[in-house]
Amino acid sequence: MAKPVFATAILAQVGLAHSEYGSASGFVHGWMHPLGGLDHLLAMVAVGLWAAQLASGGDRRALWGVPLAFVAVMALGGLLGMLGLEVPLVETGILLSVFLLGGLVLFAARMQLGFGAVLVGLFTLFHGHAHGAEMPASVSGLEYALGFVLSTALLHLMGIGAGLLSGQATTLPALHKLPLLRLLGALVVLGGVMVMQA
Repeated sequence: MAKPVFATAILAQVGLAHSEYGSASGFVHGWMHPLGGLDHLLAMVAVGLWAAQLASGGDRRALWGVPLAFVAVMALGGLLGMLGLEVPLVETGILLSVFLLGGLVLFAARMQLGFGAVLVGLFTLFHGHAHGAEMPASVSGLEYALGFVLSTALLHLMGIGAGLLSGQATTLPALHKLPLLRLLGALVVLGGVMVMQA
């Protein structure tokens, strides 16, 4: 008699554990989505790198302006994806964003903050749509969106941190004095080539 009672207690705990995970799974799924694809990772870190690069040129507003533009438009794209609204050439747009953002860092592109935010935002719509369209049907849309927004913001912060640190570095003589921050941009572009060939 003790065995069935013990088994019932174990099954109840397993059910409870799944219930608790289920309530958090929307956030977890959303959090993991940007981290699960190299194309998303590269683009989001590159946004932070470029924001740091623009800030080092004198416009400190870029540190929050460029990432904020990315996150805001990404949330809009996510909503479109969740609603099932079509956006053409999503995967192509995501890949192009990797090359664009990596190229901006590689060539130390300078532009007005407003124009830069719009440029970043145009390609961000594709990332957001991909996140929203791939949301599991069983999870909370609000929790899922919160997860991928916070995960993206963290990746931007990592890019900003790497950009600010590498901006403090001098140069790499072995690489023909290519500044470290621009080298990171080249690595983003190279990563885009890897994604394209995968």
